[in-house]
Amino acid sequence: MWSELRRIGRDADSGGYRRHAWTGADADCRNWFQEQAEARGLAYETDRNGNQWAWLGGPPLPPAGYPHPCLRRGTPSGGDTRSAPAAGDAVVTGSHLDSVPDGGAFDGPLGVVSAFAALDELRRRGAEFTRPFAITNFADEEGARFGLACVGSRLAAGQLTREQAYALRDADGVSLPEAMEAAGLDPGTIGADPERLSRVGAFVELHVEQGRALDISGDPVGIASAIWPHGRWRFDFRGEANHAGTTRLADRRDPMPTYAETVLAARREAELAGALATFGKVSVEPNGVNAIPSLVRGWLDSRAADQATLDAVVSAIEQAAKDRAQRDGVDLAVVRESFTPVVEFGHALRDEIGRLLGGRVPLLGTGAGHDAGILSAAVPTAMLFVRNPTGVSHSPAEHAAEDDCVAGVLALADVLEGLACR
Repeated sequence: MWSELRRIGRDADSGGYRRHAWTGADADCRNWFQEQAEARGLAYETDRNGNQWAWLGGPPLPPAGYPHPCLRRGTPSGGDTRSAPAAGDAVVTGSHLDSVPDGGAFDGPLGVVSAFAALDELRRRGAEFTRPFAITNFADEEGARFGLACVGSRLAAGQLTREQAYALRDADGVSLPEAMEAAGLDPGTIGADPERLSRVGAFVELHVEQGRALDISGDPVGIASAIWPHGRWRFDFRGEANHAGTTRLADRRDPMPTYAETVLAARREAELAGALATFGKVSVEPNGVNAIPSLVRGWLDSRAADQATLDAVVSAIEQAAKDRAQRDGVDLAVVRESFTPVVEFGHALRDEIGRLLGGRVPLLGTGAGHDAGILSAAVPTAMLFVRNPTGVSHSPAEHAAEDDCVAGVLALADVLEGLACR
């Protein structure tokens, strides 16, 4: 499976992956998911928000008249039981297949590959499922194309409205519904999916660790305790375009120094608070070497262990930007584009997973967002982390050793056997 995925969407120059939502590379990944599902005799479907599902025992049937696009069925082992399971009965695992620009091979795909591998392991063991089981690939988790993370899971959980989704546009002005329609889906069906989520009793997402806690502790696998609150803010610095070679420094309304000071302020405030703040994306207009910019637009990503700290850091960054903007004669607008509050994973499911793994697995907090965090407001969720020896992520250098990946598969299989086969 890994060798088949490795070639999809990989840039020959950078070595990183560009599997942005609803592009050709994303379509190839989605086709791969469908092929893996059908090769295992699972019932395959795409839900109203473009998320992919592969069911063992039959997918939960929607109420009469409920939109159910792109439904395809295979023949699960043991027969395709087309009766709807009891509410809250299904056990689901999976992650996502899209990537950030020039992302690594493991972020997202490791969770999907491990899910199929864990099912293979359970079948090898002769485990018999007593609850419905599904593997999923959530659409547009990284938000690389439209600027909002976890679009598929946010839509399903009702945390993103149809109107908000329709307003999303990529750098070329293509809207989310236009991109979905071009990919062969019906954007008219997108929206909250409470009927589907009400049938999920547990969602367990395996993910490569995006840090070095496991490398330091010497453990191949860990359990998530919480996801830090985090968000994205757009800073628009508007000045006045002019000639770089003829305009005196004193006469300029140059937004670039304002932006630069704000970047330094973000680093300073994050260090003082023990938080994280990153300006990782910037656009400049008119973007000429010999032209003073009229607009510098920068995107801030900030995260902290608690809400009060995050609020204080972002407020301090905004104030620093305002102070410098006033000095430079630059107009400033700040827009919060997305926000996810702290996610404390449910202790009952987390403790049960710890028990199934023998009670020797460390608990880890994380500053990275995940579909499991979005879904936690609607269904019981948990996460497993696989050791990352360098801690590098969102980069072509992202890596996990094969032995640790296998340990993750076996741990996930143990968890799924305990939750779905008892």
